[in-house]
Amino acid sequence: MEFFLSALTWLFDPNNYIPGSQSPLPISDRIAEHLWYTIVCVLISAVIALPLGFYIGHTGRGRQFVISLTGGARAMPTLGLLMALSVFFGYFLSFTVTNFTAAFTALTILAIPSTLAGAYSGIEAVDRATIDAARASGMSEMQILTKVEIPLAMPLIVGGIRASVLQVIATAVVASYIGLGGIGRIISSGIGFNDNDRILGGALLVTALALVVDGILALIQRMVRPRGSSAPRNKVGARGRSTPDSRTSSVGRRAVAETSADEGK
Repeated sequence: MEFFLSALTWLFDPNNYIPGSQSPLPISDRIAEHLWYTIVCVLISAVIALPLGFYIGHTGRGRQFVISLTGGARAMPTLGLLMALSVFFGYFLSFTVTNFTAAFTALTILAIPSTLAGAYSGIEAVDRATIDAARASGMSEMQILTKVEIPLAMPLIVGGIRASVLQVIATAVVASYIGLGGIGRIISSGIGFNDNDRILGGALLVTALALVVDGILALIQRMVRPRGSSAPRNKVGARGRSTPDSRTSSVGRRAVAETSADEGK
């Protein structure tokens, strides 16, 4: 208990948060660096994974290959990947550029699987009856994807990004082993100086940062849920038979109206 209280005392010491103070590792700077690494890597992974996930979810092509590939990427050891990329880029780039490139590449690779899985699983989860209604109304495939599937799949898409963010926050700590900053620098310096307060304080910082960011993303995930159609549902008919509800969206209502008009001619 004393060990934990001592770490909290170090963590809440105002002198450790002042940039440019006598403290060699201002906590505020390390938190900002950690967030910067996370934002950049997640954005890069989203640019790569989201279009691919939308294509797979909409067409169903390459699904098994991507599932196998992302499963293997999730099992990849972070530290081993980081060291391998550091050695690889070391042959072509300077030392400082090599460290940044290797760290950002490794973290981006680790962020891609969750974002990709959220994208294609979200598109696949959209009710097929709603998509058929969109096609019946004359929408093109691109319009179906952008105006029907993606809006309805947003909760799962944000959920995939949320998982990627948490994974990057947790694993960015190892970037300190090749000279980068972030909260991992606090932990590695604590190991070097045999300072248990700094080690535990850094671990608590990573945990607190992950919890705060996860709470914000959970709120965003709730906000992007389409009103009245958070999850595709089937209505049960008078005889207990499940029938697809093609009127859960404006697209479905328009398709039903056009069908009724055609039948009346």
